[in-house]
Amino acid sequence: MKKYIIKVNGNQYEVEVDEVRDESTSAPQVAAAPSKAPVQAAASAAPAAPKKDTVVPQGAATITAPMPGTILKINVNTGDTVKKGQVLLILEAMKMENEITAPKDGTVASVNVAKGASVSVGDVMVSIS
Repeated sequence: MKKYIIKVNGNQYEVEVDEVRDESTSAPQVAAAPSKAPVQAAASAAPAAPKKDTVVPQGAATITAPMPGTILKINVNTGDTVKKGQVLLILEAMKMENEITAPKDGTVASVNVAKGASVSVGDVMVSIS
């Protein structure tokens, strides 16, 4: 029996696979169980850029990640004045660079991601007041 660790949609599973040597059995038996220890070990293995706390000031509009990806570039800082349509950051997803723009005029209330950080759908990246 061999053990493998498989990652599916960000979740890691420890899988044990029996090798079938008898041709009378048509398929190998597979037992899958969530593996807690490898997931924790992988999470503590120094991520490229940790996410900041998602503190959003009251009344601020949030710009969330439309798709999972990696932050390539951040063009604004907290306190910057932005215009509607201005590029706030570049999100790489599926080997394409996507410009995330300001939905309205305002002031950047918070930047909740860092360059190199991974984001999931719906993660707050920037807030504008």
